[in-house]
Amino acid sequence: MKKVLLLAFLLLPALAYSQEHQVGIRLGEPLGITYKTFIDERISIEGIFGAAGANHAGYYRRAFNNNRPTGDAVYASHSTYSAFSLNARAAYHEDITNQFNITEGMLWAYGGVGAQLRSVQVDYLYSRPMSPTFFNSENRTNIDFGPEAFVGTEYYFQDLPISVFVEAGLFLELIDRPGHLRLQGAIGARYIF
Repeated sequence: MKKVLLLAFLLLPALAYSQEHQVGIRLGEPLGITYKTFIDERISIEGIFGAAGANHAGYYRRAFNNNRPTGDAVYASHSTYSAFSLNARAAYHEDITNQFNITEGMLWAYGGVGAQLRSVQVDYLYSRPMSPTFFNSENRTNIDFGPEAFVGTEYYFQDLPISVFVEAGLFLELIDRPGHLRLQGAIGARYIF
């Protein structure tokens, strides 16, 4: 709850200048609640709060091997939970309704950049050569931070205060594993008020 209030507080100055507000659901990576508002005709800002997907198994195995609890620890397995993501982003929009001969509603293409903070809890099981059948466990918090770039399209219905969107993007880790790229994408819908 504190994180939601902090996000709302940080977005407050932008809300004073915006005229159109949108809130909705985003299904994909990351999965979450999205708030978007336009600060002029073509520029929007957006905040996303939700659940992040875990990285692939090799990512966590490599993280364990690079930082073993003891020098002789041997990775056995891991599990992830409590994945969370927070995004702040800005986008440029271009009306492409006429290019697709759309007669009702509006279709916009957009592209933008942002920053993403991700956190995942990881439970590791490992053994040691002196007792290979006895497993130890260790819990770690994996925190990733970095920029993201994305492109997408959004359709605004003519008679309904609703828009639907589809997008794809890349997230580049700067903190925890610099240079690690993650492909992301989503579909979703927003209510306009």
